[in-house]
Order: sequence, then structure tokens, then C-alpha cells
Amino acid sequence: MKERTKLIYIILIFAAAYYIPWANETIRRSGLEAFMMLQEYAREHVLTCLIPAFFIAGAIAVFVSQASVLKYFGAQASKILSYSVASISGTVLAVCSCTVLPLFAGIYTRGAGIGPATAFLYSGPAINVLAIVLTARILGWQLGLARAIGAVLFAVITGLLMAFIFRKDDAARTAGQIYLPDEEGKGRTLTQDALFMLTLVLILIFAAFVKPAEGSAGLWPIIFAAKWYITAGLLIILGFMLKGWFVKEERSTWVQSTWGFMKQIFPLLGAGVLVAGFMLGRPGHTALIPDHYIQSLVGGNSLWANLFASVSGALMYFATLTEVPILQGLIGSGMGKGPALSLLLAGPALSLPNMLVIGGIMGVKKTAAFCTIIVLLSTIAGMTYGWIAG
Repeated sequence: MKERTKLIYIILIFAAAYYIPWANETIRRSGLEAFMMLQEYAREHVLTCLIPAFFIAGAIAVFVSQASVLKYFGAQASKILSYSVASISGTVLAVCSCTVLPLFAGIYTRGAGIGPATAFLYSGPAINVLAIVLTARILGWQLGLARAIGAVLFAVITGLLMAFIFRKDDAARTAGQIYLPDEEGKGRTLTQDALFMLTLVLILIFAAFVKPAEGSAGLWPIIFAAKWYITAGLLIILGFMLKGWFVKEERSTWVQSTWGFMKQIFPLLGAGVLVAGFMLGRPGHTALIPDHYIQSLVGGNSLWANLFASVSGALMYFATLTEVPILQGLIGSGMGKGPALSLLLAGPALSLPNMLVIGGIMGVKKTAAFCTIIVLLSTIAGMTYGWIAG
């Protein structure tokens, strides 16, 4: 970190300590909400979601060859293949807008094209099978179906638009890359590498598996009851893989790469969660901006209501599945069907912490374009759905 940047941070912290009127009841409550939200995130998401995701990102950066990334996600890769894989990735990874960040950083820094990479960035948290099923069950099958269709289409459209807008940047990245033949793994086959990555992904999926709604029947409650036994078994399998298939130097490089992603992402993520908590609070807890103000602005199906819902959803942080009960309360308070879909499509995929981190990964300009595309598409989809649903 540059010395000037450190000085700016010190000045900002001093100004906050000096000028924020902590004697005010609302400010004190907002400050408490900020740290309560940070604690909630630390307890519920860091160990089970974010840490496994960091290790996956580190593994992608170290063990997945750049040639492989370029083959499936590169700017010159088959559009049908790359966007198909990227747009359905969320059906496998039930992650939130922050957990997907290290995974995105891993594939983007390895040379993935901006289009497929941002399609993956959107689809990871947006196309969550369990969340879509829960949406259909609690909020109605129409909204659940609209969310599923909209999320898949958005991933592809967003990726294509980003690839078109920044086609010169992608061309420059491609021109500057040195294409080398794949190196042979040290005693490993392609199948072994694939099984290793699959094990890491399964650990993330089962460790982060969310408790189904009360009264749920079928496979979900059974999986949830056995999640820690399955996770423990997978960790044992991973240990044998690391011992038998990887040399000490590779294991060390993997840990160092993982630590590099953590250093890059954790500080911005923590700051973003604090700001989001201070401004908006946790679900059911009022902070600086009262809930009733937000609810009064998203009734009906006007352009303003849908745009406001999209922007609000983009700024708020939604842990996996929490958007459903939040929307249930908002709809009960008079939120329109169109704005509800706008928030569903923009909310899980974006958040203030998410924006801060991806800004550090791919730059402010690309981040602004990505967020603007999501907000505009969500607004249009919300208005269309509100008009159709009546």
C-alpha cells in the first residue's frame, strides 16, 4: 500500500471519529447495526462460504493452466461454449455476491475474457437453485419462474455487452499473452486435477448448504442434516489427494496464492459490509435509512419504483436466501410485483462490498459498466413483469 493511501485512510478515520455525531440515537443505532451485520457475516459466511471460495480461487490460479482458461473463457473462445458454462455456473455454486468474488478473481486474472468472466460473476449468486425454489414457494411460482429466466438471460446479455464495450481491452490482453504448451503435472493426470477441483467445489457447496424452510420435504432436509458428515468426508479425501498427488512446493504455492486473494479482498469486503450495515441495517432492523421510506418508494410499477428497487438491491448486501424473507415483508407492505423482481435480479448479484472488491480486480470503469448494465436490465425486466402480471 502506498504511503499516500495510508495517509488518506488515517485522515478519513480521524474525520469520522471527530465529526460523526455519535450522541444521536439514530447514529448510534446505525453504528451498532454496522458491526452487528459484520458479526453476522463473520459467523454465518466467512468460515463456511468465503474461506472455501478463497482456496478454490487459489487452486484455479496455481493448478489450472492459463491455456485451459483461455480455451473455455478466453476472449477468443467459442462464444456458445464459454457463455453456456458461465451462465449456468450458479446452479452448481450456491454462493452470495461476495463469496463469488475470489472465484471471479481467479478466472479473470488467469486470462478469462471480460464477457465470460462477468457472465460468471453475475450467474454465480443469481442462479441459485435453492433460492429460486424458495422464491417460487414463498413468493409464488410466477415470480420464481421470472427470476430463473431473467437470471440466465442476464448472465449472457451482461457478458456480451461487457465484451462488446471493452473489446479493445480484451484484444490488448490477448495480444499481450504468451501462449505456451501445457506443462505436464508432476505425476498427475487431467482427471486427477479435475477430481481435486471438484472436491473443493463440493466442500464449498455442502459447508455452505442453507437450512431449508420449516416443513420442507424431500432431499433438501436430508442433505442439510448430513452436511457436516459429508463435508468432513470430503476434507479427508482432500487430505489424501494433497498428500498423494501434490509435492510440498505445490501445496505451499497454493496456500500463498490463497493468502494473496484474502489480502486483496477481505479489507474491502469488511469496509463494504460496515457501510452497508450503517446505511441500511440488517433485515428487520432499522439503521440510518428507515425501512418505511424504502417501502413507500417501491409501490406500483412505475419506472421510478423499478429503478429505485434495482439501485437499492444493488447497494444492499443479501446473504444467500435472505432476499426471500426480506421481499416477503416488503411485498406485504405494498411493494409492487415489478419492483420485487427488479430487486431479486439486482440484489443477490450485486452489493456495495461486491462493487468495492470487483473495482479493485478489474478497475473502476469496467465495474461501473457492469453495475449499470445490471441495474438497467433489472429495471426493464421488472417493468415488463409488472405489466404482464398486472
